[in-house]
Amino acid sequence: MLGILFNDKECKELDYVLRKELDEMLLDLNDSRLDGDIKSAIARRYKIIFRMYARIASPKELSRYALNARTYRS
Repeated sequence: MLGILFNDKECKELDYVLRKELDEMLLDLNDSRLDGDIKSAIARRYKIIFRMYARIASPKELSRYALNARTYRS
């Protein structure tokens, strides 16, 4: 296990970057032009980024990014 210390400004920046990445991946997952293999890879990455975001986000903010597990299988 690794640990990193962030000051308040860095934590806010990390929050912003993770939210933007999650937003982009949600758009990609809803794009009908992408095939199943690509969506599966995006869904796997989404789960990793989501777990990172879960460590710093409030439950209310986190609920916005919760995926229906049956919708996007990896």
